[in-house]
Amino acid sequence: MTLGILNDLIRGFCVGVAASITVGPVAVLCIQRTLSKSRRSGIVSGIGVACADTFMAMAALFFYSMLQTQIEQYNTLLRVIGGIFVVIVGVYIFTQNPVPQIRRNRAGKSSLWQDFASIFGLTIANFIMVIPYILAFFAVFKISSGEVAGTGIGGFVRAVFVIAGFFAGASAWWTLLASVISLFRRRFRPRHMLTINHVAGLVIGILGIYTILSTFFSIFPNVGH
Repeated sequence: MTLGILNDLIRGFCVGVAASITVGPVAVLCIQRTLSKSRRSGIVSGIGVACADTFMAMAALFFYSMLQTQIEQYNTLLRVIGGIFVVIVGVYIFTQNPVPQIRRNRAGKSSLWQDFASIFGLTIANFIMVIPYILAFFAVFKISSGEVAGTGIGGFVRAVFVIAGFFAGASAWWTLLASVISLFRRRFRPRHMLTINHVAGLVIGILGIYTILSTFFSIFPNVGH
C-alpha cells in the first residue's frame, strides 16, 4: 500500500514537472515578473500556474471523458478566445513602464495576490490547449482516469495522491525557475527592464496570434503554456 502511494506521488510529480517545462505565455510572464519585480513575484506567479494546472489535471482525470464531446464542439471558439486573451496580455505587458513598478516594489506596495490571480486566470483561459497537453503526459507516465479514478474509494485515494504529486512537481519547477532567473536580476537596470517588457510582450503576443492562426491552419505542433 505504502509503495503504491509513493509510486502514485512520484508519477504525479513527474507529470507536474514535465507539463510545466514549456516555453509559452505563462513561462515568459513568470520570467518577466521575476526580472522586473522580484523573486517572490515570480514564485507566486508560478504557484498560480501550478494551481491552475492542478485544477485542469483534476478535470483531465475525473471529467474530461464526460465533457470531451462538448469541448470538441466548441473547440474553435474556445481556442480563439484563449488566443485573444493571450494577445491582450502581451500588448498590456509591452506598453508597461517598469520604473513605477520598481518603485512600488521598493516601497512594499507590489501586490502578490494580483500576480497570482492574473496568471491563474491566464492559464485557466487556455484550458482547451492545456488539458490535452496534460493528458498526453499522463499517458507517458501510464496514468489513466480509469486506473486511478474508476475503481471506487481506493481509486479515488490514488487519484488524490497523483494530483498531490502533480501540484508538488509543478510548484517545484516554477519555484526553481524563478529562483534561478532571480540570480541574474541584480544585473538589470530600469532601461533593461523596459526592453524585457517589450520582448516579453512581443513573445506573448506572437504566441497568442499563433494560437488563433493554428486553430484554422496547420502551422507547427501546439505550444503548451
